[in-house]
Amino acid sequence: MKEELLHFLWSQKLVYSHKLTTSSEEKIEIVKIGTWNRDSGPDFLNAHILFNGQLWVGNVEMHLKSSDWYVHQHEFDENYDAVILHVVWEHDIDVFMKNEKPLPTLILKDFIRPDILSNYRKLMFKGENWIFCEKQLPQIDDFLLSNWFERLYFERLEQKTIVINELLHSTSNDYEVVLFYMIAKAFGSKTNGDIFIKLAKSFPYSILRKLRFNQMELSALLFGQAGFLEEDLEDVYYNNLKREYDYIKSKFQLKQLKKREFKFFRMRPANFPTIRIAQLIALVCKYPNLFSRVIKTNTIDEFHKLFLVEVDDFWKEHYTFETSSKRGNKFTTKSLIDLLVINVIVPMKFVFMKNSGEVDLEGLLRIMKEIKTEKNSIISKFSKLKLASKNALDSQALIQLKTNYCEKARCLDCAIGCHLLKK
Repeated sequence: MKEELLHFLWSQKLVYSHKLTTSSEEKIEIVKIGTWNRDSGPDFLNAHILFNGQLWVGNVEMHLKSSDWYVHQHEFDENYDAVILHVVWEHDIDVFMKNEKPLPTLILKDFIRPDILSNYRKLMFKGENWIFCEKQLPQIDDFLLSNWFERLYFERLEQKTIVINELLHSTSNDYEVVLFYMIAKAFGSKTNGDIFIKLAKSFPYSILRKLRFNQMELSALLFGQAGFLEEDLEDVYYNNLKREYDYIKSKFQLKQLKKREFKFFRMRPANFPTIRIAQLIALVCKYPNLFSRVIKTNTIDEFHKLFLVEVDDFWKEHYTFETSSKRGNKFTTKSLIDLLVINVIVPMKFVFMKNSGEVDLEGLLRIMKEIKTEKNSIISKFSKLKLASKNALDSQALIQLKTNYCEKARCLDCAIGCHLLKK
């Protein structure tokens, strides 16, 4: 038994409200349950309750045991002076207010339907299951899932905007700079994402604005800052970059990163940091003002065309500076662009819309539904449980469901869990 169950039962009005009495046999009637307080203080604020026909307005506090009132030292906290009802699962001691009068206490377990408790025990028994409700998932209808998935997706989208808003604050709301930072991180993927954004921040963006029309100078800047131009190699292209970087580094007094911070181990050559940096350079050179194009683009096919770039001639025959390879174009792939749209572009558009006061939620949902579902262990496991993901909106929702609800046992906050409990 958890205190969260008491909150849920009260908020969902799952009590025998027509025959409620306090521990002292005082008849009560709930007129308004109050506002659920998720912060510190009493659990429900501004509740309206009739005590023997007389209306009281105040707060409601909940505990598993009435003695928890003293365990939590509420008697010393003035925030609890306006509590008019103590809702508990077990009443093991009388609680007195500052005026020495007993606090009215409702013993909730006496007024709950047995099937609710049976459903709760069934729901919260995980055993060897991957998630709590996996054997009950087939009972959930598509309409409930569809609505819940949209809510989960926007919850996840809001979380993605946190870092974007922080970057906007630190760059005086320069969307072009923030987009560059976020795209750099996305190109680094999960393995090198952190060092890629560190690379993007390792020089003033004003330098990139000056060099972005010259691919050689921009390549020297990024590969030099990443520490890839420190070796002595017998290659004309490499040495041209090295000389150019030495000049840029001296002119702007730059401090470079260490090459060893970029990870190559167990990566496919197409995902090597060197290739991703080369693709990032090609993108910046192709679109000096990328953010305005991003805002005007609204379909996944258009995004695939927008972000399709190829590396320069040297990288068509190399995966690193040291070794050559069979010639290939090394375009940005559709799968990379899909992840970029999911994790960067749609969140950036969402933030821009909110700050502009014109949010097109349907447009954002349409983009997400056009993208193929992601492939990872979470999506695969849900698929085996007959909860298939049809598109990127579904896969993002399922990731949010697993990481923010299932893994944290937040079944009572989940639409699926709530449905199963009340069924």
